[in-house]
Amino acid sequence: MPLGLIALALGAFGIGLTEFVIMGLLPEVAADFAVSEAAAGWLISGYALSVVVGALVLTAATTQLPRKPVLLGLIVLFIVGNVLTAVATDYGVAMIGRIIAALCHGAFFGIGSVVAASLVPPEKKAGAIAIMFTGLTAANVFGVPFGTFLGQQLGWRSTFWAISAIGVLAFIGIAALVPKLDSPEEKISIRGELAAFRSGQVWLSLTVTILAYGGMFGAFTYIAYTLTEVSGFTTGAVPWLLVLFGVGLVIGNWLGGRLADRSIDGTLLFFIAALVVVLALFALLAGSGIATIIALLLMGGFGFGTVPGLQSRIMNYAGTAPTLASGANIGAFNIGNALGAWAGGVGIAAGLGYTSPIWIGAIITAAALIVMAIAAASARRDTTSQPVGDTVAAN
Repeated sequence: MPLGLIALALGAFGIGLTEFVIMGLLPEVAADFAVSEAAAGWLISGYALSVVVGALVLTAATTQLPRKPVLLGLIVLFIVGNVLTAVATDYGVAMIGRIIAALCHGAFFGIGSVVAASLVPPEKKAGAIAIMFTGLTAANVFGVPFGTFLGQQLGWRSTFWAISAIGVLAFIGIAALVPKLDSPEEKISIRGELAAFRSGQVWLSLTVTILAYGGMFGAFTYIAYTLTEVSGFTTGAVPWLLVLFGVGLVIGNWLGGRLADRSIDGTLLFFIAALVVVLALFALLAGSGIATIIALLLMGGFGFGTVPGLQSRIMNYAGTAPTLASGANIGAFNIGNALGAWAGGVGIAAGLGYTSPIWIGAIITAAALIVMAIAAASARRDTTSQPVGDTVAAN
């Protein structure tokens, strides 16, 4: 395994921790700033929407720059944002810190996915992307529970100081282990990158990403409230229950990457359909502690099992200019994140209870399944839209 993949995974670990850890600390943050649950949720939605901006604007602005220095610059932005969050004196400053940290997220994963895929043979690129995203899953298994525990014991700000330190380590790792891959003939103009968006399959892939990820995060954003208010777990149990979700992410990411290297569309259809079933059953059985434990594991597994396939699919259909399309798909993940967080908050604010975000997530995911079925059928009918040299992966 190329050592550069380890460095990329380290960066993904820190960024993933920034995105996800606040979900376990949402009650503490809301209490500290004296804001409502829904308002606290906007620290998640605001982050997600800023990822979209960064994914498009920063990726486009750096298309013709060497990728390694760009990745290092993005990590610096990540550190600055998390330090500002840690020292925030009010809700507004915390939101600014979240926005700054989020700007690096989409561009890092978008560019990092292209770099990861370039380090291995073409038939293994979904697996290489999965290795990079292992950092994201590891953030959930180890980082989020520990960060939640740390924040509950020493205050939520301590978690963001720890994340800032991880950012420094990620910077060192990328500087030492990621090779310089760029050469003059690899430079592609922004016009060339934008040409990828002429493909209808690119737009269908982006839509599936938004809905599939939005469904999972519609359920997960307010999971701390579901666990304590519906399932009957104590606040202290929340970090350890999040470990189960994280374990599911790791398993799903690994399995999804392996299967997507054989059949991207088949893998996505299976995982999205399974996620719909899991979310519906979770909403029905959330009052049962045992059912909740099983559902957390499966929700993480089937939800994140789509990520390698979704990222590989859009890169395949983007052809020879995948960087901006890759970044756009990372933005789409976070549009879905924002959509899910907003929709879940609407359900709670409407008085529908703490299982309403799960039901809403199931509905959104069902919509993703419909769009994915349309995309797969269209790809089979229109062989001219199939990426050259990737017949097996696209079917």
